[in-house]
Amino acid sequence: MNQLIENPAPREQAPPQGMLLHCGAELVDRRSVYNVPTPTGTDTWYPLAHAGLIHEVESQLQSAGFRLNGEHHALSHEGARYFGLFEVNFPGRQDRDYGWVVGIRNSHDKTYPAGLVAGSKVFICDNLAFGGEVRISRKHTKFAQRDLRHLTSRAVGRLGERFLQIDERIARYRDRRITHPQAHDLVIKAVDCQAITPSQIPAVLKEWREPTYEDFRPRNAWSLFNAATECMKGTNPNVVMNRTQALHGLFDGLVGLS
Repeated sequence: MNQLIENPAPREQAPPQGMLLHCGAELVDRRSVYNVPTPTGTDTWYPLAHAGLIHEVESQLQSAGFRLNGEHHALSHEGARYFGLFEVNFPGRQDRDYGWVVGIRNSHDKTYPAGLVAGSKVFICDNLAFGGEVRISRKHTKFAQRDLRHLTSRAVGRLGERFLQIDERIARYRDRRITHPQAHDLVIKAVDCQAITPSQIPAVLKEWREPTYEDFRPRNAWSLFNAATECMKGTNPNVVMNRTQALHGLFDGLVGLS
């Protein structure tokens, strides 16, 4: 582990706008994450080091053939909670106006177990959205550290399928026409499923009616989805993960994917 701390990979970039944080979270470089001490475990709980998790995820992504284009890291609660983002691609994949991302999260305060989640980032606006999470370990047990490489390899192996689902999902969203009354109804449903908050309704509707970006002027589900994710900027990434998964559930039902 000392070697990891001394030689962090120099791939950090300016963070996507969608990763601007509040609620005590802070964007940091990889070295800062590696310097977070891992607390002593108990007889029933064995925390995973943030540094070890990052190293294994990166290694397994590269072994699976993914090209890593950038990385971003965030800490909160005095380093007890970690969220990371790797921007990835696959050689030969057709160029698109959005990219794939892998979200990583881990905690030292028993908030949640280590996990990965496949997601997307729209290039023109840095809007982030995440699909279903792939847990590396259901809880930090005695053998989680010993089996970390195997568990991470298995989780990364499931990401390929999730990325293909993301591509199909976005294509379906683009094909689904939305009227203004339907958009208003969906925004209320988004509040009901806790994808957005009631106070965000005016901002989402304004973004739908007067899109900031020309690409979202088509009156389809993809434009409305991005109206919602545009209004999530400045939110803690763990909250974005949960809310965009709920938002996908709503829109997947709309286009017949769930």
